[in-house]
Amino acid sequence: MALPEDDERPLTQAEIDAFRRDDLFIRPDEVGPDFHPRLTNISVGFTMKGIARALNPAPVEYVAIDVREDDDHIKEALAIHKWNQVWEFAQFRRRYFDEDELPEQMARIADLGDLNVCFVPRTVSRYHEYTPLLYLLPATTLERFGLPLFRAGQWPYGIGGTDVDRYLPADFEGRLGRAWAWTVWPHLNSGSGPAAFSKDDPIKLLAHNLDFWVPAVTEVIQQTLRGFPEVDEGVESGPVELVDGSLLEGAVAANPRIGGPIWMGAAEAAEKVAETVAAADATGQLRGILDAVKSNRVQDDFSPRWSFAREDFERRLYSKRSKVSVKFVELTDTIPVQGPDSEVIGKLITNDFLAMLDGRNQEIVVLLNSGVTSRTEIAQILGYANHSAVSKRLDRIRQQAAEFFGLD
Repeated sequence: MALPEDDERPLTQAEIDAFRRDDLFIRPDEVGPDFHPRLTNISVGFTMKGIARALNPAPVEYVAIDVREDDDHIKEALAIHKWNQVWEFAQFRRRYFDEDELPEQMARIADLGDLNVCFVPRTVSRYHEYTPLLYLLPATTLERFGLPLFRAGQWPYGIGGTDVDRYLPADFEGRLGRAWAWTVWPHLNSGSGPAAFSKDDPIKLLAHNLDFWVPAVTEVIQQTLRGFPEVDEGVESGPVELVDGSLLEGAVAANPRIGGPIWMGAAEAAEKVAETVAAADATGQLRGILDAVKSNRVQDDFSPRWSFAREDFERRLYSKRSKVSVKFVELTDTIPVQGPDSEVIGKLITNDFLAMLDGRNQEIVVLLNSGVTSRTEIAQILGYANHSAVSKRLDRIRQQAAEFFGLD
């Protein structure tokens, strides 16, 4: 869009919107797999000749604050920019500022101590918190879930973009959650797609939980940037001296690193998605969660749609064995059930006996043999309102077994 010929005339809101959309989004014909998606970093070397670097940086936390972009609040905007630029100083970055240099909202956080926080503007969409995940998504995924084609992102947040909600769908966070879940799902469950599972499936819920993934992708970003070469500004690595002459433990003086693309293109973005999944082991114990869920599946985890995952689950639950070692025992309430962990005693129940039973009774025998001995649990699994029907069926199974084995 061309600028108005009269430079003295202020831009109309329509002109401002056009410029903002052009800055945020690209046209479909501009998308190229070698350049999109893209996330970049601007080197702190443009404003600082030397930096301090934390030796053991604490994990980053994003803190959203109210930010205004006008002449009266330019000091606040510049303070956020400076704070975020020195991301390598991590939890020590408050020491870059004098006591009266930070705006009130930032000062309250800094007064809490050495915290590694990244400040972003507060928005309804939480666009700035989710920027690292958003700019991993290829154009096809953005379009599939009704999201705009974003041009390029920047990490960490620098300046501007406080009005981004104006240009995003009202349900941006929900769409982004579905798009991210679609992207990360093959790394969580390679056998069956998301549609194979119910909406309440724990892994499905985890895939949609953007807040779970932000720490992991942030760690991937920082690890990538730590591999960028330094700009030779003549700074020798050594202790960091504070204004009072003391030395800051846990940090060293260093040259700033160069900036540039953190990732660029669909292939690199796909690699970073895989690295994010790996990083989630450390930031969120991902593999432990997946193993626990997959080892304790229940029927309600699956949708009605057929899938390999559901078939495997049902095969384990309802599988028919050529020989099933069981015995009958009496519980304290005198209701006869089968002991699932019993040893072979006397005759074995064979397929011929199972063939005598109807489908529901076969399922009860299989559940008992797999370790489910509570009548209430069996009733819940088979869909009965209470355990009365299960008790009657157990009594009938006992009678049939006695007749089959000639125990009368």
